[in-house]
Amino acid sequence: MSHLTSHKPQLLARIRRIAGQIAAIEKAVESDAVCSTVLHQVAGARGAINGLLDELIEDHVREHVAHPDLTPVERAAGAEELIVAIRRYGK
Repeated sequence: MSHLTSHKPQLLARIRRIAGQIAAIEKAVESDAVCSTVLHQVAGARGAINGLLDELIEDHVREHVAHPDLTPVERAAGAEELIVAIRRYGK
């Protein structure tokens, strides 16, 4: 995923924020926080992960499926990689 290097710092910052959200969920559960608080935290973390996934999918499509310099074989490979990832996500 060398094409991600152009915005690697932003991706890493986003991932670190998600890690912080997960740590907050763990802390809330450990400290017997109110159920609704934990639910909201989990929903927020899920939204953040989905946002990250959306961004990565978009980058993949642009670089490995829709890029004008790709050969048909490269496009097919990129599409297959995306299909596998989406199927895995759907499970």
